[in-house]
Amino acid sequence: MKIKFFVVIISLLNFYCSTNKEQPTLGSLAIEQAPVLKVGAERLDLYWPLIKDKKVAFVVNQTSRMGNAHLIDSLHAAGLDIARIFAPEHGFRGTADAGEKIKDGKDATTGIPITSLYGKKRKPSAEDLAGVDWVIFDIQDVGARFYTYISSMHYVMQACAELGVSFMVFDRPNPNGHYVDGPVLDVDYQSFVGMHKVPVVHGMTVGEYATMVNDEGWLGEGVKCDLKVIPCAGYSHQTSYVLPIKPSPNLPNNRAIYLYPSLCFFEGTQVSIGRGTDKQFQLIGLPGYPSDEFSFTPVPKDGARYPKHQDKLCKGFDLTIKEEADIRQEARLNLSYLLEVYENAPNKDDFFLKSNFFDKLAGGKSLQEQIKAGWSEQRIRESWEPQLSQFKQKRKKYLLYPDEFAVKN
Repeated sequence: MKIKFFVVIISLLNFYCSTNKEQPTLGSLAIEQAPVLKVGAERLDLYWPLIKDKKVAFVVNQTSRMGNAHLIDSLHAAGLDIARIFAPEHGFRGTADAGEKIKDGKDATTGIPITSLYGKKRKPSAEDLAGVDWVIFDIQDVGARFYTYISSMHYVMQACAELGVSFMVFDRPNPNGHYVDGPVLDVDYQSFVGMHKVPVVHGMTVGEYATMVNDEGWLGEGVKCDLKVIPCAGYSHQTSYVLPIKPSPNLPNNRAIYLYPSLCFFEGTQVSIGRGTDKQFQLIGLPGYPSDEFSFTPVPKDGARYPKHQDKLCKGFDLTIKEEADIRQEARLNLSYLLEVYENAPNKDDFFLKSNFFDKLAGGKSLQEQIKAGWSEQRIRESWEPQLSQFKQKRKKYLLYPDEFAVKN
C-alpha cells in the first residue's frame, strides 16, 4: 500500500507538470524562468517519506499548488491522512475581503474540516492538533512585513512548539526577495501586521523567515518548534518569479506585487490605492486631490465589498503606465508617492487615519512624524540605516539561497 501511494502521487505530479509547461503570468510581462525551478511542494522526494504514514494538518490557501492542481487535492488523492486545514486571511480559497473574518467549515471537495485562523482565533488549540504529527505551511508570500500570512505562520509555529507537533514549510520564491528596505519594527508597535523586529521588506522566503523566527527565539517563552524546510530548487534571490496565481484578491499581477510594499502605507491614510477597481495597488487617489492627471471611482467588487471612497471620484495617479521590470529594478521602497500625495493633500489634518493604523504598518511612530515635519526621502532613509544594516547581517545567517544582491547593499 505504501508503494502504491508513492506511485500515485508521483504520477499525479508528472501529469500536472506535463500540462503546465508554459510559465503562466499574472501580468503582461512574461519573465522566463530557469526550467529547473521547483517550489517545495513539487519536491516530493524530500518530504513524502516523512509524512506518508503520518497524520497531517495544513496551513494553505489558493496559492498552494502542485502544477495545475491544489496541493490538498493531490495529496488527499494519494491517500495522505489529512486531519485539518487551517485557513488564513482571505480564506482557504482566497476570496474573502482584507480583514474579513473567516468562518470554520468543511472543504466541499474533500470533506476535510477547515479551521479559521483569521478572526478572534489566530492560534491552533490543543484540540485542533490532537493526534497530528506534522503541520505543513504552504502559502505564497510577497515579502512584506505587513502581509499577514507570516503572522499566521508565527502562531502556528508557536502552537506546534508548545504541543510537540513537528512543523514543515514548503518553500516558495519571494517576488520581492531581491532587496531589503524600510524601517525596522519598534517592538512597542507589534501587531498582526507587524510581529517581528524586521524591516518592511525583509528579503526572505517563508522558509528562511520561519528559520529566523525559530532560531532567534521569537516564538516566546524559550520555545522552539521542530522545524523542517523543504526548499525550492533552482531559485536565488535574484530570480524574477512571476506568480502563477493571485496571492490575495487585491494583488492581481506582478506590478501590484512590486508596488505593494510602497503603497500599503496608504492603507493607514485617507488615500485609495485602487481597492474597488480592477487595478488594485496600482492607483493612487482621493477626493479633492488637486490633479487632473487621472481619476477613478471605487465600487464594490469581490475582495473589496466596501472600498474606501466608494462611489466617489478620486483624483491622482495611474501607476499601470510603469513597466513591471522597471519597478522591480528599483529594488527599494519608493517613498516619493507618499511624500508627494501628503504634500498636495487637500486636508493634511485628516490625511492619516485616527486609528493610527499607519503607525502599525510603518512599525512605529517615526515615519508619520517625519512626513509631517517635511523630511526629505533621503533624510528618512538615512534614519533607517543603522537598524537596517544590523538586520541585513542577521539575515545572512538564515539564507537558503544565493543572494548576489548583498554586494550592492
